[in-house]
Amino acid sequence: MHLVFRHLLIFSLVLASVRHASGADILELLKRKPAGETAASPTSLSGLSQDQMVGGLKEALGKGVQQAVATLGKPDGFLKEVNVKIPVPESLQKVEKTLRALRQDKLADEFVTTRNRAAEQAVPEAAAVLGDSVKQMSIADAKSILTGTNNAATQYFRRTSETNLHTRFLPMVKAATEKAGVTGAYKRMTGKAGGGFVGLGGSMLGKEAPNLDDYVTRKALDGLFLKIAEQEKQIRENPVARTTDLLQKVFGAVGK
Repeated sequence: MHLVFRHLLIFSLVLASVRHASGADILELLKRKPAGETAASPTSLSGLSQDQMVGGLKEALGKGVQQAVATLGKPDGFLKEVNVKIPVPESLQKVEKTLRALRQDKLADEFVTTRNRAAEQAVPEAAAVLGDSVKQMSIADAKSILTGTNNAATQYFRRTSETNLHTRFLPMVKAATEKAGVTGAYKRMTGKAGGGFVGLGGSMLGKEAPNLDDYVTRKALDGLFLKIAEQEKQIRENPVARTTDLLQKVFGAVGK
């Protein structure tokens, strides 16, 4: 009984002290850190300098480009990666199906392989082009991108540079497709499909025959931007992916 009375007395004293405290006093009491623990003071986005914001984004995009080129610009970088593997153009899919139905899988596979090999050989040459494009970012762009979606930087990158990238990337792809034998594989595939089997190939395609260099270029850029976007998302969401002090500072401040 005495123990119960003692607990009630303690509770009454605490309640009385709370009643006499102001709202600010109570909030201050709730926010107070335990002894030995210091309050954190993270840098907010407004606390970053303009140079830091732009520099952080340029580092993120540079890291994304570096990772994308390292991933895609090697044997099987495109061919063995489902998300970026370059398929047969839509206008040639009937030709491919005809070949496979005729058990000419080797020819169809050769065309798929050589096209992806061309993209793999061209991608490393794009690193310098992409690096130059990053340098054009403005302060206003940086602020908008930092508070945007998980791929806002990549979207900006693509929107402002894709046309120029395509123009400068196409000759690299042309050289790579020639080296990889894409044109020869294409001729062998369509020739086999139309040369002795039900008149397919050229007569089937007509004006819809694809520009293979342009097709490979567009698909190679799609794969490149996809990988850059994946890296940007990692940097935004995973602190471990922020491998420099500047990346930690800038992306750690987003949302604060």
